[in-house]
Amino acid sequence: MMVLKSPHEVAIMRQAGRIVAAILERLRAEIRPGTKTRQLDLVAMTELQKYRAKASFKGYRGFPAHLCVSVNDEIVHGIPGERYLNEGDIVSLDFGAIVNGFHGDAAITVGVGEISSKTQELLAVTEAALMVGIQAARNGNHIGDISAAIQNYVEARGFAIVREYSGHGVGRDLHEDPLVPNFGSPGEGPLLQKGMTLAIEPMVTAGDWRTRLGENRWTVRTADGSLSAHFEHTIAISEDEPEILTLL
Repeated sequence: MMVLKSPHEVAIMRQAGRIVAAILERLRAEIRPGTKTRQLDLVAMTELQKYRAKASFKGYRGFPAHLCVSVNDEIVHGIPGERYLNEGDIVSLDFGAIVNGFHGDAAITVGVGEISSKTQELLAVTEAALMVGIQAARNGNHIGDISAAIQNYVEARGFAIVREYSGHGVGRDLHEDPLVPNFGSPGEGPLLQKGMTLAIEPMVTAGDWRTRLGENRWTVRTADGSLSAHFEHTIAISEDEPEILTLL
């Protein structure tokens, strides 16, 4: 069931979203060759404590970290550990925070040192696809309008959309209805209404869209080993322009 949020609840989610955005920017500054992925999780934990917020991810269905850190061919749900980042890697940071019982959820993908022009294009297309999808998230449209906008933008530029994982509603729970696929047809799916809060998150690959689950049963990789990028914002549907809640 889709739940419409009151203005007060959206205001709390806006606060959570700003904390998420601030911590992601703090983490971006840590991305350099030689950084250990576990260090990123420690920074996220420390920043959450500073903001007196709780982690959305740690303990969620048994997830062991505050932050998802996915490197290169890892799409989502990477577990931070002893791995070092290397020059030319890309790293996706997916992060959520809870404030007064409501979640903010966002993701960015960052290059480590110098990355190739093709890899830069992958990141740029994925981030732009997120914004295209957000612009389609309007009162009276359908979920399929978001999905189609993302898919069409990505595929027109020679990249592929991951189909086995999607965006979602978000609020009191980290994952709520409706699902927000990154592929589909305009006019299909649930109707968008003012007050809905959604996490829109295109996951894009430089190769095939198919995935495989890693040995840890969490980390999702591209099946063909191609690079993957991931960008996400939490938004609120309004009467006019959608509001991005995970911005500073």
